[in-house]
Amino acid sequence: MKFKLLAVVLMITWVASAEVSVVGPDLIKGPGGHYVNNRAPLEPLTFIPLPPGAVKPAGWLGKKIRLQADGFHGHLTEISRFLKKEKNAWLSQTGEGEYGWEEVPYWLKGFSNAAWVLNDESMKKEAMIWIEGALDSQQPDGWFGPDKGRTGLATNLKGREDLWPNAIMLFCLQDYYDFSGDSRVIELMKKYFDYLKALPEEQFLVGYWPSNRGGDLLYSVIWLYNRIGDESLLPLCHKIHRRSVDWVNGIPNWHNVNMSQSFGEPGTYYLVSHEKDHLFAADRNYREIRTLYGQVPGGMFGADENCRKGYGDPRQAVETCGMVEMMLSCEMLLRICGEGSWADRCEDVAFNSLPAALTADMKALRYLTAPNMVKGDKGSKSPGIQNGGPMFHMDPHDHRCCQHNFGHGWPYYAQSLWAATPDKGLAALFYNASTVAAKIGDGRTVTIQQKTHYPFDETIQLTIIDLKGSHPFPIYLRVPQWCQAPVLKINGKNQDLPANPTGYIKIARNWKQSDTVELKLPMELAIRTWADNHNSVSVDRGPLTYSLKIREDYVNSGGTELWPSWEIYPESPWNYGLILNPDKPTASFKVIRKDWPGNDMPFTHDGCPIELIATGQRIPQWHEDPLGLVGLLQDSPVKSDEPIELIRLIPMGAARLRIASFPVIGKGAEAKEWTASPRPMAWRATASHCYANDSVNAMKDGLIPANSNDQSIPRMTFWPKKGTTEWVQYDLGDEKAISSVSVYWFDDRPAGGCAVPATWKVLYQKGDQWQEVSNPTVYARRKDIFNKVKFDAIKTTALRLEIELQKELSGGILEWTIE
Repeated sequence: MKFKLLAVVLMITWVASAEVSVVGPDLIKGPGGHYVNNRAPLEPLTFIPLPPGAVKPAGWLGKKIRLQADGFHGHLTEISRFLKKEKNAWLSQTGEGEYGWEEVPYWLKGFSNAAWVLNDESMKKEAMIWIEGALDSQQPDGWFGPDKGRTGLATNLKGREDLWPNAIMLFCLQDYYDFSGDSRVIELMKKYFDYLKALPEEQFLVGYWPSNRGGDLLYSVIWLYNRIGDESLLPLCHKIHRRSVDWVNGIPNWHNVNMSQSFGEPGTYYLVSHEKDHLFAADRNYREIRTLYGQVPGGMFGADENCRKGYGDPRQAVETCGMVEMMLSCEMLLRICGEGSWADRCEDVAFNSLPAALTADMKALRYLTAPNMVKGDKGSKSPGIQNGGPMFHMDPHDHRCCQHNFGHGWPYYAQSLWAATPDKGLAALFYNASTVAAKIGDGRTVTIQQKTHYPFDETIQLTIIDLKGSHPFPIYLRVPQWCQAPVLKINGKNQDLPANPTGYIKIARNWKQSDTVELKLPMELAIRTWADNHNSVSVDRGPLTYSLKIREDYVNSGGTELWPSWEIYPESPWNYGLILNPDKPTASFKVIRKDWPGNDMPFTHDGCPIELIATGQRIPQWHEDPLGLVGLLQDSPVKSDEPIELIRLIPMGAARLRIASFPVIGKGAEAKEWTASPRPMAWRATASHCYANDSVNAMKDGLIPANSNDQSIPRMTFWPKKGTTEWVQYDLGDEKAISSVSVYWFDDRPAGGCAVPATWKVLYQKGDQWQEVSNPTVYARRKDIFNKVKFDAIKTTALRLEIELQKELSGGILEWTIE
């Protein structure tokens, strides 16, 4: 693997003319440049980041960031209890307060960068309240931010033991410095790093989150070294790497955000160590994650909190946090080594996964999103999804970490569209309508306008719109790995390029006002077969992956009038297999082009300018499982006797409900019968109260408990209510005849606080009244079995269990059946 990667780095330059050549990253990387490159003895960068505000996105990306600012993220100070200014530890000069963990810097990282990108004065004013709070919080010994009594989520660290929240705030302060030049940031970081240098090893980066995410702190130390040149910071880099968990020799942690955020830590440390093995380790980590749990489209992997053996189906989901952290890791590694594959990987997530994690208006988000998901309701999907609770629910008031953290995804991506190069040129790393204003050549500033509807369109147009005189400098254009035959024009004249160029097109010439460059990246259809996922297939066109167009019904499900929550239900069939031309699978699809949406919102059903027409057949046995998840894939090719239908595919990012990994329809002996899985019961379950991480639907999911403390399956509990009288209910729709019920109680004593009830009884709805059934047998309260009670037959449309909880104890149900 190492030698294969090295061969890419040492690619030979192809020269078309005195002006145009195709180069690898090794011929771009170097010291120098107009912007902050790595100082010796660090490895120099290939691409040098431009300061916030240098790139101004337009088109769909500019619209996304504006919607984010106008949406719930831009108003989280009104929504989130963690951003209340009163008694907030991040605004306290003593570091004491009610709230003081990751939520403030998570939010500020995206909010402040959106403010810089949009140049929004009101947002900048709000951001400065929190930045000033962080700057003013520094203590005489160098510590800053929340101090005494702080306890992080899911950790027993106290106060200063937990270095993780400060690591996020450092990113906020660094971005602010690069935007403003405020020297107070440098002084704070110098003092804080002196504090960290003095910490004994056994007190440094202790605990789960800090040790897994030490790479973020390492990045910040390198950032400061490049601005002040203090070589005493370099031993701190080694200390951070030494005390972080080992990402060099494999994947030490399978939490999805830790993986997305930290798999590239060895690549960051390579800047200090100069050991190519560290750079290769980052790429190996990425490939290992995708090989084991990412045999799915969308650029991510299945870890609906953590990766789990046996859970690799495309219905497995990933956090919105994981998406934006994966994008940032790829952007950072792209700057470090220059390999264009990191840009391709970033685009895969940005275009195919992140847009679908939020409503199109950016007013709500969900915690988890999967390549195959056919319902976005409030019901718990555990253990099919590892996390219990309403993880698929579009809710601006919930999903604590993602609610605050997702916001840096689009602003950082916008800032990464362009980069400076060590030879005092500019590189277009990602393509989107935008303008960039940056220093080039002898130090003068050039402004370049980029016009494109990429990734929906193939053509990118660059125009020099502000440059005094004629001036030489290079412009580099990334060629995506999926593009085999790019076409280049300079001032309308075709330029020779090699077949299937790999790397970057370098245009070195004397540029002048109104010069133009046109780059066409022809987008061919491609089919990916996921052999490790039952030979399912995905359909790509350029950087976009396509999914079934499922009509979506949005149902208001809570929140507030201004910031509502939404459940999303399918209004059209989704259980299709694709019919593929055996000789040329890509000939099975017709590309339909539509007008660009006037509102610049292409990641929607109505606005998407590209659709594919395909043929498919329904697979009747493929349906939701008892949890409400899309049924697991089975081996393709699949037999179907259903009619052949024309179906429409749209980009994954435009589909909040989607099937993006398709079974393939087969014929004859090779076609396999699809085995039907258990269906969810049709009737509706409700309760007087249900704990947020549990689900009322657990009572009717058909999963038989091993015992009353079986925590491997979903449950319905009344936690934390104790000693109260509660109820659970089935609304049956049509009238049904019933003569018995069976209940499997949840009881997790002695370790837990749930027990079988003190008493219970069965009620049925008769007219507008609830009435107890007649002649019931014993209402048993035994553990580890179904407690069955028989009674005189009734006919009803609704059935209820009235349950009195034991004193000082709560209770719950694992399964409730009726006969």
